Amino acid sequence: MVRGLNLIIVGLTQYFTAIFLLHEGLSWHLLNDQKFFLLVLSTVIITSAGYLINDYYDVKIDYVNRPDRVIVGRALKRRWIIIAHTAFNLIGIGIGFYISPTIGTINFIAAFLLWLYSNQLKRLPFIGNFTIAILTGTTLFLVGQYFQEREYLVLCYAIFAGFITLIREIIKDMEDLKGDEKFGCKTLPIVLGIAKTKQIIYGIVLIFCTVVFALMSSVNIVFPITLSVIMIFLIFELLKADKIKDYGRLSTFCKVIMLLGVISMVWI
Repeated sequence: MVRGLNLIIVGLTQYFTAIFLLHEGLSWHLLNDQKFFLLVLSTVIITSAGYLINDYYDVKIDYVNRPDRVIVGRALKRRWIIIAHTAFNLIGIGIGFYISPTIGTINFIAAFLLWLYSNQLKRLPFIGNFTIAILTGTTLFLVGQYFQEREYLVLCYAIFAGFITLIREIIKDMEDLKGDEKFGCKTLPIVLGIAKTKQIIYGIVLIFCTVVFALMSSVNIVFPITLSVIMIFLIFELLKADKIKDYGRLSTFCKVIMLLGVISMVWI
């Protein structure tokens, strides 16, 4: 339920940011920085709580979209999900305030937005997608906030993470259209249709590549060029996509792009 692989990617992203963007290599000091470890741990815990509450609210939709993956009400009673969600959030926020008031406040806002997303925002066009994109970028912003170093470079990668997450979230809405529509959601594919939603994604991709090129070309020209080529491939695949499995494959491809972006920090 807590998407272990996704949590590993979140933790690795924060450590890669610290190691390769800020410290220029693995250092003994970083490995022994207990507060930074706690920062990563708090991010992972709050993200886990977000996944739990999302499954709690989406159980009926998941019976339509992913019936074989439904756990709430089957393996675990609903009340235990709420208890775990509350406990995880309290622990994550508490750790944040132990590190600093700023980190604690950011963790509190993130926890609240994840609950609000699952409760309401996910069912609205674009707003829910944008919220998750902002929260994804915040995981990198937290690292910059903690170290107070090379904030510009961290911001560039935070924007990259936010954009690719936004694209993936909209594609996921296309994949989940059947169940979302049945239970009254108003996502972009339901409100505008698949064709117009694809056009919106094309526009976001264009803005994405333009922004990354403007921000990163002076730092490393290879990154924006490579990203543009990859995004052109994604657009061509999206043009051909017309089945649920196609959108599922594209959603996974966006995860791969995110992971490649994280790995690229080694050469920045």
